Amino acid sequence: MSKLPTTLRLDRLLANLGYGSRREVQNMVRSGRVTLDGAELDDPDQRVTVAPDLSERMRVNGKPLDPPPGLTLMLHKPLGVTCSHKETGPLVYDLLPERWRRRDPALSTIGRLDKETSGLLLMTDDGALLHRIISPRSHVSKRYHVTLDRPLRGDEAGIFASGTLLLEGEDKPLLPVPLETLSERSATVTLMEGRYHQVRRMFAAVGNHVTVLHRDRIGSLDLPDDLGPGQYRVLGTAELGRVLPPKVNL
Repeated sequence: MSKLPTTLRLDRLLANLGYGSRREVQNMVRSGRVTLDGAELDDPDQRVTVAPDLSERMRVNGKPLDPPPGLTLMLHKPLGVTCSHKETGPLVYDLLPERWRRRDPALSTIGRLDKETSGLLLMTDDGALLHRIISPRSHVSKRYHVTLDRPLRGDEAGIFASGTLLLEGEDKPLLPVPLETLSERSATVTLMEGRYHQVRRMFAAVGNHVTVLHRDRIGSLDLPDDLGPGQYRVLGTAELGRVLPPKVNL
């Protein structure tokens, strides 16, 4: 993960976390609405040590400070929302607190799930971590639960695992993809790469159609059963460590 700055001016910290403009947060501080370890802070120019426990120690309007930079979330992406800052219609960012959409650095999705795919989505404001996870050199696996329009033929596992499957319009074969059959119309597949609509195109290549697609694991991090569609939570260091393989572990 990228290192947090040692200290930040209080007004800059609050403005970067989306609490308001620099002038607005200066007025907030001077009016006694910000405390640290129970003591009121009245100087917007005061430098504050930015550490992971700052949210536990600082209060704004009586509530814990939002997580400082270095924030990473897991979100259960529901169907019908898009992983984009700019497209029309419901966006994954609309599922977050409004203030979080003004953070600087901004939160971004780590990879994407298309509009009609649900499941585990990671988001972060740590650019170095984002690129580390999506880099092909990190070999981060992603598991998908697939529901199909027609029964499996029985030869799909061998085809997907062969490392020779070519998707339509491409000239480079896919890496081997393990498939585990769950029922005649459902299976899991685990990808080590992320080509455009890869799972859907793989099953189209063997004459089938994906009707439901859900991602339930990234690395060894599973989507918790108690995290419902549209819900999110902040990831701790231990959970982040489960995303990357041991050789590139956090």
